[in-house]
Amino acid sequence: MDPLIDLLRRDARAPADELAERLGCSAAEVEGRIAALRESGAVMGFTAVVDPERADDGGTVTAMIDVKLTPDRGSGFDRLAARIARFDQVESCTLMSGGYDLSVVVTGDSLRDVARFVAEKLSTLDGVTSTATHFHLKTYKREGFLAHPEAGPDRLPVAP
Repeated sequence: MDPLIDLLRRDARAPADELAERLGCSAAEVEGRIAALRESGAVMGFTAVVDPERADDGGTVTAMIDVKLTPDRGSGFDRLAARIARFDQVESCTLMSGGYDLSVVVTGDSLRDVARFVAEKLSTLDGVTSTATHFHLKTYKREGFLAHPEAGPDRLPVAP
C-alpha cells in the first residue's frame, strides 16, 4: 500500500508539511502526489466520517441491501451494478461473493423511503431477481474509527 494513501485514510485533513515530514519528502512533493492520485482516480475524494447520533442526524435511515442478479451475457454484473450505483439513494454498491451478488448501502429520510426505493426502483430492474434489506440500528465502528471509544471495557467479562 502507498504510505501516503495510508496517511490520508487516517487523516485526510493533515497539512502537506506534516505528511511530508512523516514520509521524508517535501510538502511540494506530497501536494503533487495527492494531485496525481486524484487525477488517476486512485483517490476518488475526501469525506468526513460522521457519527450520526452525535451529529444529530437522527432522521436519516441507512440500510444494507443484498441483491441477487442475473448477469448479462456480455457484461456480467457490471452494467446492472453501474445502473444501480447511479441512484441518488445509493451510498455504495459492491460486487460480493457468497449468496448474493451485490451489497448496496442506501440512505433515506425514513424506513418508508428505503422500502419505497427497494419496491419501486431496485427490485423492478430487469436482472434483479431478489433483495434482502437490513437496516442499520447502531454504529460501533465506521471507516476504521470507533463510534464510541469511551464506552465499555476493553475485555468482555468472564462468567464463572
